[in-house]
Amino acid sequence: MGTAVDIFDPKAYAKVRLPAMEAETLPAWCYTSQDFYDREVDRIFMKVWNFIGRADRIPNAGDYFTLEFVGVPIIVVRDAMGELRAYSNSCRHRGTLLVEGEGTCKAFKCPYHSWVYSLEGRLLSAPEMHLTQNFDPSQYGLVPIRLETWDGFLFVNFDPDSNSLKDYLGDLPVKLDSYDFSQMVCVRRKEYELPCNWKVYVENAMEALHVPTVHRRTIQKQKREINPPERPDGEYVILYTKHEGSRALLEGDTGFPRIETLVGRPAEGSYYPLLYPSTMFGCTIDCMWYLELRPQGPTRTTLIVGSCFPKKTAERPDFKEVVTRYYKRWDLSIPEDNAISELQQRGLQSPWGAPGRFSHLEPLVHTIGNWVLDHVVGPPV
Repeated sequence: MGTAVDIFDPKAYAKVRLPAMEAETLPAWCYTSQDFYDREVDRIFMKVWNFIGRADRIPNAGDYFTLEFVGVPIIVVRDAMGELRAYSNSCRHRGTLLVEGEGTCKAFKCPYHSWVYSLEGRLLSAPEMHLTQNFDPSQYGLVPIRLETWDGFLFVNFDPDSNSLKDYLGDLPVKLDSYDFSQMVCVRRKEYELPCNWKVYVENAMEALHVPTVHRRTIQKQKREINPPERPDGEYVILYTKHEGSRALLEGDTGFPRIETLVGRPAEGSYYPLLYPSTMFGCTIDCMWYLELRPQGPTRTTLIVGSCFPKKTAERPDFKEVVTRYYKRWDLSIPEDNAISELQQRGLQSPWGAPGRFSHLEPLVHTIGNWVLDHVVGPPV
């Protein structure tokens, strides 16, 4: 990138804005620049609905887990009445983290000066504050963060003026309704620390061009028919492939029965939606898995892979034995994607890098890049 280039000038992206078969890829600075990443945080992640896992992770009153999303520490808890809540994980006294990790509690007690908060966020105790003038404990509860759910999936939004999660998802819940996600349970979460930009991983997941090379020893052996992307009515893009059997197993392995409620296209293949900006689902005939990305900077990303099965399947006496075949598939193919994403990031950081062109098998990479530019830079000129 030359020093004279203004990376927030819409004119710098004129070739990216062309139709896919005429367009160039995003410039390398979109994946390496701290300034570009900071603008993404401000204009994307702080404004949209961000996926943070499954509600069945905290099934009982008092159960909680913590996370940090684009620098914001968060507590997610199920309160005494069973309601799901999210708060800023920061004591209202002098800002200390209240809790770390996950667990179960009856209240949150600050490890610094012992301020205590209820599961509903109320300040219950503030030692040695009796001489502080005009101190009203009711005004110093935990700061809530918007939390909404879709069929057991959890989403947070840092913008109090944002539209609802229902509006954000559009018609995606209808399209995926017959998977009956509300009756699923997440049986495993696995985390990876990736030395790549979040978009590198998203773009890789939403194209099939890499499969014959990157996955030549694993899922490349699966027979499939890739369909053109469907037109979305919501903040997502989606791929569909028609096939026999489960896409969560390696060729030759057998697994669990089909999801009983499947109808239409879900009954004949698999859907792979990307929920903007950074969450991907794999929805196949017997289970689903999610790829939850938490950006940590322009060149670092945390990946969480969740494996979800119908409750009826998870209760089978042979579940622990058979599910290892699914874990084998994910534990082979996902590291392949991780490794190639690291190599791509290293190449993007070359001072001699230059934009490339798209093949007909990468339409959604073009779509995703333009969605990012719409939010970070503004409309094309």
